[in-house]
Amino acid sequence: NYKDSKAVSKCDLHRLEEGPPEKAELTRDQGLQYYRTMQTIRRMELKADQLYKQKIIRGFCHLYDGQEACAAGIEAGINPTDHLITAYRAHGYTYTRGVSVKEILAELTGRKGGVAKGKGGSMHMYAPCFYGGNGIVGAQVPLGAGIALACQYQGNNQLCVSLYGDGAANQGQLFEAYNMAALWKLPCIFICENNKYGMGTSVERAAASTDYYKRGDYIPGLRVDGMDVLCVREATKFAADHCRSGKGPIVMELQTYRYHGHSMSDPGVSYRTREEIQEVRSKSDPISMLKERMLSHNMASVEEFKEMDVEIRKEVEEAAQFATSDPEPPLDDLCNHIFYNNPPLEVRGTHPWAKLKSLS
Repeated sequence: NYKDSKAVSKCDLHRLEEGPPEKAELTRDQGLQYYRTMQTIRRMELKADQLYKQKIIRGFCHLYDGQEACAAGIEAGINPTDHLITAYRAHGYTYTRGVSVKEILAELTGRKGGVAKGKGGSMHMYAPCFYGGNGIVGAQVPLGAGIALACQYQGNNQLCVSLYGDGAANQGQLFEAYNMAALWKLPCIFICENNKYGMGTSVERAAASTDYYKRGDYIPGLRVDGMDVLCVREATKFAADHCRSGKGPIVMELQTYRYHGHSMSDPGVSYRTREEIQEVRSKSDPISMLKERMLSHNMASVEEFKEMDVEIRKEVEEAAQFATSDPEPPLDDLCNHIFYNNPPLEVRGTHPWAKLKSLS
């Protein structure tokens, strides 16, 4: 199994003596695995874009393409038994937390076979140790601190990764969560995915300080190149060790970029130029960068990548077939799972005379 150590860009540090290593080791298998993960997320999001434009996906839909190195790198730096909670740009994390493309796309189209049985849609997907996309801006951060409190309480050496964007970074509830987490030394990694725009507002226009990694004030912080999967992985490992060793929370800022608009209703080019997006795509695309690195170090061949791309396209196509043919949940399911473990109870349905039973 061919190994190579690669230089990764240095992180900016806040209240830390030393940071993550500046060299990362990559095995051929890891490289191919990260490539597959990121390329699958990319293809899945492009398919979601297509299904949305065909009006098969309705409602809100926030796509993750461009930011794949964040999800893939974080997942590579923590354990599957650790916990993760994020905002509504959640499809990438739903996939890295172990949900299949088929279940994600079926959830987007509101079908029975979706990961949340078609009831959650784009913004509310869940899996073991994954507490979903959350629709209230910033609300997942205190929830994440609560999950970290549970980890500490249970003494299981697990931690929680709590993600938010630069747009949510100015929310008051973040600072309340920081305070409690620091006070109680909670094993929580607070991660700001800074994709440069909160909806249509650039970071400079929204924040008096754009050094999001310093925003924890008394909490140590790291600023990381969020377009490099190895950089993200090393920084996450470093942050995870920090939390597990009982030092309390840490703040990480991943500098990344989204190719799509804020959501599908935002064309994404009224507040930034097409040239800007093109430049990021050509110079720092997370998928191409990893591929180039591996090719230049003879860790894989062009043919292997092509083969993998064909497999991924096929997987996404089949998932889309399922997501468009699977039935929608029946009306009888409308009120199910209101409570976790109650006996069946009567719930008022869609009109005053409709009696529906709620089953847990």
